[in-house]
Amino acid sequence: MKHLSAPRGLSYILCVLLLAAALLPLAGCSTSNPDAGIGTQAVTGSTDPETPLVLGEGDTHFYFSVTDGAGNTTYFDIHTGKTTVGDALTELGMLAGDPGAYGLYVKTVNGITVDYDTDRAYWAFYEGDKYAAAGVDMTAITPGATYAFKVERG
Repeated sequence: MKHLSAPRGLSYILCVLLLAAALLPLAGCSTSNPDAGIGTQAVTGSTDPETPLVLGEGDTHFYFSVTDGAGNTTYFDIHTGKTTVGDALTELGMLAGDPGAYGLYVKTVNGITVDYDTDRAYWAFYEGDKYAAAGVDMTAITPGATYAFKVERG
């Protein structure tokens, strides 16, 4: 009985093509700036606090800024029909985290994820220029007020 086999070169080419096809979905991924947190920003806001990027719809608005681990700040003017800052930001896809005993434990803001267990970085929530008295998911929106998340290290 005679066995048929493909030439070695053809097998090599097929293997390379399969590997390339498997890696193709990763071609658009970018590396992160270790000082800015893991990932890339979901929405590129304005770097000028005088001209924040307007997001959302609704009769209530507030100002919101995000400062990453490298100190870069982006500014937003959020419009919403929600009653808490957390609900408004979650609705826009700008906030993610895990529920905890003290409310939402924020891990990702505007696409930037920080991990306290890895580098002792965390998201600090501010009302105006002071630490917020409550968590973002329990903070009622004051129309026209300013809220912020900043990466800090503990």
